[in-house]
Amino acid sequence: MNRRMVFYMLGKIIFIEALLLTLPFAVSLIYKESCAWAFLITIGIALAVGLILTVLSKPSTRLIYAKEGFVLVALAWILMSLIGALPFTISREIPNYINAVFETVSGFTTTGASILTDIESLSHGILFWRSFTHWVGGMGVLVFVMALVPSLCDRSIHILRAEVPGPVVGKLVPKIKQTAKILYLIYIALTLVQVILLWCGEMNLFESLIHSFGTAGTGGFSSKADSIAGYSAYSQWVITIFMLIFGLNFNIYFFILIKRVKSVLKNEEMWVYFAFVAVSISIVTANTVPLYETFAEALRHSAFQVASIISTTGYATADYTVWPQVVKTLLIILMIIGSCAGSTAGGLKVSRVILLFKQIKRELLHMLHPRSVSTVKMDGKKVDIATLHSVCVYFAVYMVVLFLVFLLLSLETSFSFESNLSATIACFNNIGPGLDAVGPVGSYAAYSPFSKILLSFAMLFGRLEIYPLLFALTPSTWTKKIR
Repeated sequence: MNRRMVFYMLGKIIFIEALLLTLPFAVSLIYKESCAWAFLITIGIALAVGLILTVLSKPSTRLIYAKEGFVLVALAWILMSLIGALPFTISREIPNYINAVFETVSGFTTTGASILTDIESLSHGILFWRSFTHWVGGMGVLVFVMALVPSLCDRSIHILRAEVPGPVVGKLVPKIKQTAKILYLIYIALTLVQVILLWCGEMNLFESLIHSFGTAGTGGFSSKADSIAGYSAYSQWVITIFMLIFGLNFNIYFFILIKRVKSVLKNEEMWVYFAFVAVSISIVTANTVPLYETFAEALRHSAFQVASIISTTGYATADYTVWPQVVKTLLIILMIIGSCAGSTAGGLKVSRVILLFKQIKRELLHMLHPRSVSTVKMDGKKVDIATLHSVCVYFAVYMVVLFLVFLLLSLETSFSFESNLSATIACFNNIGPGLDAVGPVGSYAAYSPFSKILLSFAMLFGRLEIYPLLFALTPSTWTKKIR
């Protein structure tokens, strides 16, 4: 493994993080807050770490293979989270470092799980950084770096594939750097549109930015303890629509830009995604109408929660833990499914669910007609056996990791089965709030330090889709000879 290149790139990434920290630093200066010193100290630490890594690890070759790509992505997310947690602790707004790391990992992985119980007491600078981590982590930390830094490495497609969620990742255009730029330009444009629309409502510019970061990254951190419940119906509908927009594969927006409408209309994952949304909203609305004064109110809350859960954003306008059991069961299913591949959302991904069901159908037909030859198609194209195999293997590994995290979390005997199970699903699938004690009106504050570390790793496993972190934590990855 080209270790020098991995650590050299880590140094470059930490330099970028130092640059990103200047934004919340500027916000704290604008509002004349003492937390500005916390950001300034953290920027200094980040620059020092970045300098040490780049100077001591200058590589002789810049080749990046799949293994290096996986390891680099995993270490980058861990190191960025560890440094990103420092402003919370140095400012004493989250004095416990493990709590600060949990909050930061939750931010970068766009999970939205929080240990905070008094969000309104946070300074503007800290609130900005907390939500900005969603925006940076949404599209991917290294995708952002590739878009900014020229000629960072060769074979950067391995980085893109390791970081962008979904079963199939490819280039939109021949050059990977251009692909990264296109993705981020679309991301920025959609974010700006949402900021303007929210600003046109009752939100001020700061609140519009905070909630647009949370929506774009499908993270869900808010500047209010009651999330979006205290805002108007207009703001709630705007956020609902944009949560669904950011849950779509970004390739779709690229195809719209280059006027390849046929490719968009043939996208099977998009139509199944919208079908899940429509059916789920209908079921939830039908079961929650008696709880609200009007049908319109029930529809608004139902649409918001379905969009929030399937996009794995985690915002809330109502305490859905008191809704009927059938609704809570449906929301758990949506937590697992998630949104589209190539979006900023978490979960198993709609495309994997489609391929799994098609593979099951294929196997059943083969059992009935052993001599028959059938193929699985997606968007009218044949899906190769290797892709189907990787989807099935990923699902098996997904279930094993989910079970192990739940088993270890069950050591927390003070929490109910529902709390621990939903906390596991919510963190692993990057949703944030779960059910019972960790519902939309609860928090993860009461969990032990061990459980918070465990759930932090669960968030990283979920956001990076298991393999990068698995490779980074495997001893054989580091013991083999350097090329």
